[in-house]
Amino acid sequence: MIEKETTFYSEGSRLKATVYYPDDLPEGGPHPALVVNSGYQGFNEFYPKMFAQRMTERGFVCLGFDYRGMADSEGEKGRVLIEEQVQDVRNAVTFIRSRDDVDPRRVGLIGWGMGAANVVLAAEKSGDVAGVAALNGFYDGERWLKSIHTYDEFLKIVDEVAEDRVNRVLRGESKLADTFAHYPLDPATGDYVEKELSQVYGFGHPTRLQFTESILDLKVEKVVADLAPTPLFIGHGEQNSLHPYAEALSLYASADSPKALYTIQGRHNDFMYVDHPEFLLLCDRLKDFFDEAFSVSAAPARSISA
Repeated sequence: MIEKETTFYSEGSRLKATVYYPDDLPEGGPHPALVVNSGYQGFNEFYPKMFAQRMTERGFVCLGFDYRGMADSEGEKGRVLIEEQVQDVRNAVTFIRSRDDVDPRRVGLIGWGMGAANVVLAAEKSGDVAGVAALNGFYDGERWLKSIHTYDEFLKIVDEVAEDRVNRVLRGESKLADTFAHYPLDPATGDYVEKELSQVYGFGHPTRLQFTESILDLKVEKVVADLAPTPLFIGHGEQNSLHPYAEALSLYASADSPKALYTIQGRHNDFMYVDHPEFLLLCDRLKDFFDEAFSVSAAPARSISA
């Protein structure tokens, strides 16, 4: 895999990014491309790069980037808002489509974890991607928070979010909290994060409580029907206890696009190693999905979005 460091702007913030090319990229072009998006913490160096390593082997140019405020991207540290990350994804698509070596008709989105919601929302708003893959996500923030907290814990979270909103309005500040204060990790995910992700540069910065309000407002299922006719691939770990499998089933039921539901034999990220058999199978299914989606998007009868 060939890596070329680059930057692009998202609503005034300069974001660090990498374009990943196959070692054996055919001459000519333009080529199909995937924008690979990380989850909550938003780092290119881990999941986007991992997917890029395998998807470039399957013939795709890939783009990974750090969301605003993460690693060395510009933006306020600790400010994590889903709506702003969706803007970052849309701007990443605009960036990759503008490159001479990329076919703007054959650009797809992959989103992992919280990034799964981001890519559906970004694609529905922009309409300039040919296929969307949502992996191990959650799609209704309030429902998801209730699923991983007791009733009393959830009520406390709602009270804390309401108090934080008052502080933002009257004092101009949102409280910084522990990275996973309202996003508690199950034991398996916690072990993986400690072993793998905690070593990533910039990981674990405290996050403002406004993030939780952003989660409570998340209602992907209300807009996913408007994604049609863009094809949708939903992949989810069958034993995922951080983002329950029911989230994938609910999104699938709400979607009107040509759609596929792929069940991964694993939890949230226990299979997320570059040589793990389940990860390799997932990448094979993603290749099949995007090959088919791009064959439709590149057909002569399809008009290209400006």
